[in-house]
Amino acid sequence: MYHTSKIKVKPFMKMADLIDANPNLLLMLQHFNIDFRVSDQTVAQLCTGHGISENLFINIANLYNGLGTRAHQPYTRDDLVQVIDFLKQSHHYYRSDKYPQISSYIRQLQENHAAKELKLLEKFFNEYFTEVIDHLDYEDNIAFPYFITLLKKADEPGKRELYSSIEYGEHHTDIELKLKDLKQLLLKYVNIENDLDLRRKLFFALYELEFDLYIHSLIEETILIPAGVDIEKEQNA
Repeated sequence: MYHTSKIKVKPFMKMADLIDANPNLLLMLQHFNIDFRVSDQTVAQLCTGHGISENLFINIANLYNGLGTRAHQPYTRDDLVQVIDFLKQSHHYYRSDKYPQISSYIRQLQENHAAKELKLLEKFFNEYFTEVIDHLDYEDNIAFPYFITLLKKADEPGKRELYSSIEYGEHHTDIELKLKDLKQLLLKYVNIENDLDLRRKLFFALYELEFDLYIHSLIEETILIPAGVDIEKEQNA
């Protein structure tokens, strides 16, 4: 599932129609902890019902639709708390859903085939996901608590922290990029035949993980970090 619709989301659009055009929006709803049963609600109605600003919801939906966010968008503190909650939900999805799923597919292939390349594939993926977990742990234990503290202290000028949004931005990495190497390994060098159903499921899972990690990084780079920098400037003015 690596499809984007390029539809620019508007408040009056029906959420069910948008999902039909781009099923990746189901992942976005899951990260917002919104039920998929959207009925005939428009984007505006859905946002009102779940206490999410249209501005934030539409900007993230447009990222999932393959469009960028507008520069220097004004986000409220509540928006940024929801962004952090959204990113934490995505962490749970990577750890508890996609990693076990992909690992299971690789193990099933090993059970069905003696190809030595599958051992390399498993080793590559496990080492890669160890890097991903380190990245997620860093965000959960250092970056996100800092941003929450920053938001709480936004009314207290002169409060300086030993950490900053800029430092987080410098530490930030695009953790989805190495998945391209994993897909190339599967497409070009893993010498197995048949098992097309299982191999297709593995590819789809890798594409889905890669896509959502990419959006995850975009949300941090285009929403969270710039907003944090703005708050720090206000505090230190």
